[in-house]
Amino acid sequence: MAHDDLDQLKIDKTAIAPRTGTSRNRRYWIAGVVLVALAAGLFFSGVLRPAATVELVSVQQTYPSQGFTLLNASGYVVAQRKAAVASKATGRLVWLGVEEGSVVRQGEVLARIENDDVLAGQEQAAANLNSIRTTLNQARAELHDAELSFKRTKALLAEGIVSAADFDAAQARYRRARAAVAGAEANIRAASAALEAARVAVEFTRIRAPFDAVVLTKNADVGDIVTPLGAAADAKAAVVTIADMASLQAEVDVSESNLEKVRVGQPCEIQLDAFPDLRFRGLVHMVVPTADRSKATVLVKVKFLDIDKRILPEMSAKVAFLSRPVAKAEEQPQTTVNPEAVVERGGRKVVFLVQDNRVVETPVKLGSKVGELEEVLSGVKAGDSVVLRPADKLRDGSRITVPEK
Repeated sequence: MAHDDLDQLKIDKTAIAPRTGTSRNRRYWIAGVVLVALAAGLFFSGVLRPAATVELVSVQQTYPSQGFTLLNASGYVVAQRKAAVASKATGRLVWLGVEEGSVVRQGEVLARIENDDVLAGQEQAAANLNSIRTTLNQARAELHDAELSFKRTKALLAEGIVSAADFDAAQARYRRARAAVAGAEANIRAASAALEAARVAVEFTRIRAPFDAVVLTKNADVGDIVTPLGAAADAKAAVVTIADMASLQAEVDVSESNLEKVRVGQPCEIQLDAFPDLRFRGLVHMVVPTADRSKATVLVKVKFLDIDKRILPEMSAKVAFLSRPVAKAEEQPQTTVNPEAVVERGGRKVVFLVQDNRVVETPVKLGSKVGELEEVLSGVKAGDSVVLRPADKLRDGSRITVPEK
């Protein structure tokens, strides 16, 4: 029985159909077609296509005034009225009432130096004046009495009642009284002058603002010795430095060869490095009538037409000298792109926007010309990078590389 079981375990080779060469070839052919299709899809999708080397350009914000700018120059914001405020007297600073950024008015007391001695001198001068005024009042009373006595004696002399000696004595007394009054009045004037000098000495210890301004720097602190000349060791000549913010102007250097493009009263636009997205209206105030021999430039001063608290002295400034004033509708910036970045594909204006080392074919709507640039109304925004002069073989999704500069 065991032998019969072993016979049953044999494989029946007739039950297996032999493989034909035709079916094997068909499967190979199908696999090949799939691979070719996959490779073609990857190639056209950009995966297997080699990266294209391109040059990029940025979409930017452009002001319309750039289209009628004659000349650009750079310089700094400078206050035309600026003062280092100091004391006319020497002493120790005992009070300081301002700090950097404080707004002050003309005549306002900014600081004070020690003044006990000059205050005492002022009080003494005032007391002397009061004493002399009392003396004057006494002299006037004596003059009044002497005048009455003189008149009575004169009348009695005419009647022969008094002697000539009595008349002479009354007349002399009257003249002395008049001289005493005149002397007292002169002393009053002298004492008044002395009091005024004492008051000036006290005022010298009060440091006042010479004009409406803003405090730029604080040069001394309470306890420092302040002197007009600053010659003493560790002495401070100036207490604070102030500037009239209404007098701010942009001072720029213009090349001698371009000076013919600048004239007094010419409209300008001023851009500050601190606020690159803002433009301030300006006007040429002065062309300084001398040249810098070392730089071959001439200094031009441009005043701000609008006062802005954000404008500060010594800020870096760029000035565009314009051929005409900027219209109200031209004050806002426009989104622009280099016209060589725009191509026509399928009847549409497109640019190739760069995203993660690939390009995206992006339709754009163009507006008017802004100088040598094209205004872009929609499709891209300022700061986007697009391909400059895209080749015909560049497609949506293509990989790109940018050559190192």
